[in-house]
Amino acid sequence: MLAALPAEAAKDQAVERARAAIALARDAKPVADLSAVEARVAADPDDHEARFELANGLMANGDRDGAAEQLLESVRRDRAWNDGAAKTQLLKLFEATGLEDPWVAAQRRKLSQILFS
Repeated sequence: MLAALPAEAAKDQAVERARAAIALARDAKPVADLSAVEARVAADPDDHEARFELANGLMANGDRDGAAEQLLESVRRDRAWNDGAAKTQLLKLFEATGLEDPWVAAQRRKLSQILFS
C-alpha cells in the first residue's frame, strides 16, 4: 500500500515512520526467552551478532530502551561491525518512534557521545 502512494504523500513523516516500523518488524522477531542470547553476550561482550540478535529480540518484545542500550553498546565497541548494522538498526528505531520524540532525542545524544568522543 505504501508503494502505491503518490510521491508527495510518500514524503509525509507518518508514512516514513510507518516504513521504518515495517522494516523493524521484518528484522525483529518476538522471542519468548532471551536468556540464551543474553548468556552469549555476557560470555563475550564483543559478540556483535549475539548483541544484535538480543537487541532485535528486545525490540520485538517491546523493550525499546533495552534494544537501544544493546545497539549503542555495539556501536561503542565496534562502529564498523557488519557495515554499521547496529547504528542503522538504531536509526530505524528512531524513525519508527518519531524523530521529534523526547526519547529519540535522548538516545541520539548518547549516540553522538559515542561517535564523537
